[in-house]
Amino acid sequence: MAATLPEHAPIQGRYIRLEPLTREALPELHAAIGHPQVFASGYGGGPEGYRPTPEAFAAWAETYYQWQGGNAYVIRLVGGPDDGRLVGTTTLGDIDPALEYAHIGWTAYDPGVWGTVVNPEAKLLLLTLAFEHGFGRIKIQADVRNERSRAAIARLGATFEGISRRDLPRADGSWRDSAVFSIIIDDWPAVRAGLEQRVEKQGGGLPVQNSRTA
Repeated sequence: MAATLPEHAPIQGRYIRLEPLTREALPELHAAIGHPQVFASGYGGGPEGYRPTPEAFAAWAETYYQWQGGNAYVIRLVGGPDDGRLVGTTTLGDIDPALEYAHIGWTAYDPGVWGTVVNPEAKLLLLTLAFEHGFGRIKIQADVRNERSRAAIARLGATFEGISRRDLPRADGSWRDSAVFSIIIDDWPAVRAGLEQRVEKQGGGLPVQNSRTA
C-alpha cells in the first residue's frame, strides 16, 4: 500500500515547533544560519554557497529549498526566554508516496543550538510524521567531508549504506561524494526510543547566543 502525502502544517514538539517555511521567514532564517561555519562543511553547496546578506540569501534560497514537492520547515524554540526564536530549518523532501520513500535533509541550525535537543527532537518529529503516513524508507545524507553531520546522523541510529560518488555539485563547481544513511520502518521502534531518550536527557537550558556573534 502506498504512503500518503503528509499535510504541510505546523508540528508541535516539546522544545521546538516546526512551521512551514515561507519567504517572509527568510530574514529570520538568514539571521539564524547565515554564518560561514554553517556552510563550511558542505551545507548549501559548501563555503562558496554562503551568502552574507539577507537579500543574497533570499535569492539563493529560491533555488535551494524545496518550495514545491517537499515539506520545508523552519524550526522555532518553545518555552523559555527564547520562545518563538527561529533557530534552523529542515525538510521532508523528495517525497514519493508510491515507493514509500522520502529524504530528510536541507537541515541547518544556528550554531548556538548545535549539540542541543534541537536536532534530535526535529528528527523525532519528522520521522514520526513520515512513518505514521506509511513511509517505509527515509534517507539522510551529508557531504562526505562533513564529519560533524555524518556523526550526528549516525547517532540517530541511521544505517550507513555507503558513499554515492559524484552525487551533487558543490557551489565552487566541484562534485561532492555523499555519505548515505537510511532509517527504514523496521528500524523505527529502536530509533524512536533512542531519540525519545535523547530528548528527555538533553531538553531544556538551550544555550542560544546572539546569532550575529555566535
